[in-house]
Amino acid sequence: MTTPPAAFEPSPERRVFCNRTLNMRSIAVVGFDMDYTLVHYDVTAWEERAFAHVQQRLLAAGHPVQSIRFDAERFARGLVLDLQRGNLVKANRFGYITQAAHGMQMLAHDAQRAAYSQVWVDLAEPRWVFLNTLFSLSEACLYAQLVDLLDAGRMPGFDYGTLYELVGKTMDAAHLEGELKAEIIADPERFVALDPELPRTLLDLQQAGKQLFLATNSEWHYTQAMMQYAFDRHLPGGSWRDLFTLVIAQARKPGFFDGTAGFAEIVDEAGTERPLQGPLQAGGVYRGGNAQAVQDFFGCGGESILYVGDHVYADVHVSSQIRRWRTAMILRELEDEVRDEREFAATQVALHDHMAVKERLDHRQAVLRLALQRASAGEPLPEGVTGSTPELQEQLRLLRREIEALDAQIAPLARAAGHLGHPLWGPLMRAGNDKSRLARQIEGHADVYTSRVSNFLRLTPFGYLRAVRGSLPHDSFTEPPPSAEAAAGGS
Repeated sequence: MTTPPAAFEPSPERRVFCNRTLNMRSIAVVGFDMDYTLVHYDVTAWEERAFAHVQQRLLAAGHPVQSIRFDAERFARGLVLDLQRGNLVKANRFGYITQAAHGMQMLAHDAQRAAYSQVWVDLAEPRWVFLNTLFSLSEACLYAQLVDLLDAGRMPGFDYGTLYELVGKTMDAAHLEGELKAEIIADPERFVALDPELPRTLLDLQQAGKQLFLATNSEWHYTQAMMQYAFDRHLPGGSWRDLFTLVIAQARKPGFFDGTAGFAEIVDEAGTERPLQGPLQAGGVYRGGNAQAVQDFFGCGGESILYVGDHVYADVHVSSQIRRWRTAMILRELEDEVRDEREFAATQVALHDHMAVKERLDHRQAVLRLALQRASAGEPLPEGVTGSTPELQEQLRLLRREIEALDAQIAPLARAAGHLGHPLWGPLMRAGNDKSRLARQIEGHADVYTSRVSNFLRLTPFGYLRAVRGSLPHDSFTEPPPSAEAAAGGS
């Protein structure tokens, strides 16, 4: 068997993970979002400035927000705002809530259970707001601190729902009026995390015969500045524009994917535009428009187009559901999460082994309780159980002591497992032992997911990704155990 060169074997955290089998040779066109996809930002720096701009606007409007502060560590992508209770929650794939915070404070288990034991997250309801991009972190931080101000009686006239409207309206104004993005353009080194492998990745795709396009919601002047900063230094003698057959700014996703809006043509570097007369042209720069016209321009079916973005709804969900394009989701946080899980692998094996013993002891406890119930009724004991009622009670007492001792061993391991990836909310893709609500969204709508676009460099334009065999609860009883290497996180 021929072994591929080590340089082209990615580390586990840099792999492209597959939900639905994807043959890159069948992809003729690759489209990209820009923000947090082709251009990745220092999350804390960017979101802190977004927070500050909104805070200043709220102060100017007379709101008592002078003491609030941005705290990037308390929030994560994939959480959900509960506008009815003023809470931030994490839900599993079925919508059941596994963690919650009110304002800036995590809820104790009993308080969380009292609030949500009969409630599940349905994202179709206006009560719930899904925080599905890294741009959501400043939004969540603002909302949580305004909730605390409201509870303290300092936001009269608002409730938890209208507080969110205030945050959203003010944040939109900060983005639309351009002050924040002007600050980013003026000092990109402070905000943009460069990836020198990214231009080579796109060049490989282009040179393999695939046509590339950019469709971003950002304005042309901002798109031009960010792409030039991120790409041109790595393209000697060329420009980022040379990589793309089409460039579309202010695409207005998600409406871009199901609408019929027309295009405006941007005719110079200053952004001068005119209504598009005639068809799209290769090398053109446009504003607005619609995905059907883009697909018609390339002359291929949706199954031959791969669209890459970081927004699980505006980039991935609608492009796959409406256009039937293939999709790739970018999750930069995945790198730290996979790295943490690999380092935790040996402990995870110990936790798994302890839990297997606990399941057996719990079952034995249940059988003994049934035996006592039958003994008191003078009925035959369960198969394999013997003894008088006092003897059964003593067996049960000793078993409970054994379970308590085992629980004391399990508890710190389980707590550590629950804080991988994020110190408060734990793994992005898990909620307890189950998949998170975000993971369910990604599983349902992203053909593949990965931490950054440059991970496609080692996949190559000719790679073939096969979806893994889906797991079922009974698999653990019908499949051989993993090898020692796999259990330790080997690749």
